[in-house]
Amino acid sequence: MVPVRIAIDARKLHDYGIGTYVRNLVREFSKQDTPEHYVLICRPDDVDFVGSLGPRFEPFVDRSPNYSAREQISVPLDVRRARVQLFHAPHYVVSPLTAGPVVVTVHDCIHLRFPQYLPSRAAYAYARTFMALSARRANRVITVSQASKDDIQHYLHTPADKINVIHNGLDERFLEPPDQDEVARVRDRFMLHAPFVLYAGNIKPHKNVDRLIEAFALMRTTGHEDVKLLIIGDELSKYPNLRRLVHRHHLHQHVRFLGFVPAATLAALYRLARVFVFPSLSEGFGFPPLEAMASGTAVITSNVSSLPEVVDGAALLIDPLDPAALAAAMCKVLGDDALRADLVRRGHIRVKAFSWARAADATRAVYRRVIGA
Repeated sequence: MVPVRIAIDARKLHDYGIGTYVRNLVREFSKQDTPEHYVLICRPDDVDFVGSLGPRFEPFVDRSPNYSAREQISVPLDVRRARVQLFHAPHYVVSPLTAGPVVVTVHDCIHLRFPQYLPSRAAYAYARTFMALSARRANRVITVSQASKDDIQHYLHTPADKINVIHNGLDERFLEPPDQDEVARVRDRFMLHAPFVLYAGNIKPHKNVDRLIEAFALMRTTGHEDVKLLIIGDELSKYPNLRRLVHRHHLHQHVRFLGFVPAATLAALYRLARVFVFPSLSEGFGFPPLEAMASGTAVITSNVSSLPEVVDGAALLIDPLDPAALAAAMCKVLGDDALRADLVRRGHIRVKAFSWARAADATRAVYRRVIGA
C-alpha cells in the first residue's frame, strides 16, 4: 500500500510562534509509528533538520520569501511536484493556485483586531485578504484556542463546523529543572541579586508592555522598592517609546531590557523570578504563561482573549487596560507567600493538560478526515 504523502510549509521553521508550532508538530510526527510520508517545504539551511527526522520526511527546498508574490506561484508548484494528497499551511497564507485538499492553521486574528499596529494600510489589506482567502480555500481550519475560533468566525465568517480547536503543547525543556550551576551562572551573569518581576515575549504594541512599565512604577510607590523588572523581548529598537517611558518614570535603575535570550537562559530566568507578568491584549494561545507555570513561577496575566482559557484558574487575572489593577496584583503576589505558593501549585497541575503528542494526534485526525483515510 502506497503511504499518504502530506506536504507541510516549514519555511517559517525558525520564527517565533509559528516556528515553535511547526518544529514541535513535525518532531512529534517523527516519533509516531504511522505510515504517512511528510514532505517539508523548507529553506536550504533546514535540509539537514528535515533529514534528522527520519526516512518518512523529505525536504523540498523553496527560496521564495514569505508574504511575497513569488511564493504565490512557487509553493503551489512545490505541492504539485511533490505529488502529495494534502497540503498543510501552518499560517494564514495559501495561494489560490494550490491544488488538492488543504488544511490551514490560523493562530489568531490579531492583525484584524488591531489594524492600528500594522506598519501600513497595505499590510492590513494583505492580512485581511489572505486570511479570508485561506480560510475559504481550506477544507479544514485548525486554530489553537476557542477564543481564536470565535475570532475566526467573527472576522473571517468561517462556519464553526469547519474549524478544529487543537491546543498547542508545551516545550518539554521547561518541564525539566535546569542545572543548578546554570541557574547560578544566569543569576551572576545578569547580577540578579534582588527580587524581580519578569516579562518574556515579543514587545509588539498589543503585548501591552507600556502599561506593564506604568504599573511597575505605580507598584513602587506603594512598597516593594527593592523589586526590579526584567523585560525579555527582541527588536526593542523598533519601539523607543518603552525606553522613554522608563526614563519618564525615573526607572532606568530598576527596569532592564535583556533582548533575546536562549531557551536554557530563559528557563533559568523563569525559575529565578518572583512573579511572571503577561498583560497582553490579545493572544491566539500564549506560550509564556505556561512556560512560567511549568518552571514553578506564579503568573499574573490578562482576563481577555485566550489567556483565561489557557491558564484556567492557575493564574491571577487582571484587566490589561488598568495599570492600577496590574500594580495591585503584583503587590498582592509579591507580598503573600501563601498565594504565590498556591499559584505555583495550580500552575504545575494546569500545564499537564498541554502536550505536543496530543496536538500531533489531533492534527493527524484532521488530515485523515480531509483525505478520507
